[in-house]
Amino acid sequence: MEIAIGPEAIEEAAQRIAPYAHITPVLRCATLDRIVGGSLLFKCENFQKGGAFKFRGACNAVMQLSEEERRRGVITHSSGNHAQALALAGRLLGIPVCVVMPTTAPHVKRAATEGYGARVVSCEPTLAAREEAVEREVAAHGYVLVHPYDDWRVIAGQGTAAWELVDQVGPVDAIVTPCGGGGLLAGSALAASRKAPGAEVIGVEPSQADDGRRSLAAGTIVPSGDPRTVADGLRTSLGERPFAVIRRHVSRIATATEAEIIDALQLVWERMKLVIEPSCAVPLAAILNGQIEVSGRRVGVILSGGNVDLGEFFAALRCRWVG
Repeated sequence: MEIAIGPEAIEEAAQRIAPYAHITPVLRCATLDRIVGGSLLFKCENFQKGGAFKFRGACNAVMQLSEEERRRGVITHSSGNHAQALALAGRLLGIPVCVVMPTTAPHVKRAATEGYGARVVSCEPTLAAREEAVEREVAAHGYVLVHPYDDWRVIAGQGTAAWELVDQVGPVDAIVTPCGGGGLLAGSALAASRKAPGAEVIGVEPSQADDGRRSLAAGTIVPSGDPRTVADGLRTSLGERPFAVIRRHVSRIATATEAEIIDALQLVWERMKLVIEPSCAVPLAAILNGQIEVSGRRVGVILSGGNVDLGEFFAALRCRWVG
């Protein structure tokens, strides 16, 4: 597939969404820097509207719809963060939103999606089931599809996080992002090609959902199936459009085990005092396990979101202290 956008699309997206999206902070942690021997620059998209970077891509996409398309409304399939993002963008712009969500999606993400006013349709947790449900809803209601990652408008919007990061901190030696459908990684790579030429762009996946790594090695998309991983936002397969960019602009995709992801998650919660979701911890996990060398380097790390279902944690507290 030909790459239909370049770095200029990221810059245009940044200007387009500026009235709606937050400029999220970049934070440092002396303890983590000491552990890894480098400078980690954490771009905190957990503070973005909707709780994740996904708002950037959803907002950029819906802002480019025609008036006729806006009247028809939009649809997507998502396990949570894109669902919330599109629902919020639709509410801000007065556009009806329908979201197809797998039954395995975290309750907190479904509740937030419905809270933003979207109509939610449940499906089985496979890509085929998602796509079939979307087709049925489009046929019945005429919705316009805004794909969670396989959409050039969405990819351009996601790339604004890395674009903004470099504006905030200056030159970096590398940018590291999680990789699920590939939109954030692809957008970051396009942004880096203009804003940080020469910087290494690296994706990270759970070892149990490493279809991106295997796809890059094979030169063709290898489906993810329905992998089991605590990083629920990274269970999906790569999209064709993100993969076209990743093959050309991303140096490699690293991995982290479930234990490493949970350890990294705990470290961020305890040392940085940030509530991030497991998918966010995957890049740090690959830095800590040595797959990504950061010693003596300035490395931007995209913390992709903070939509965590804390119900079990607080239930345990109530059980222990309230009864």
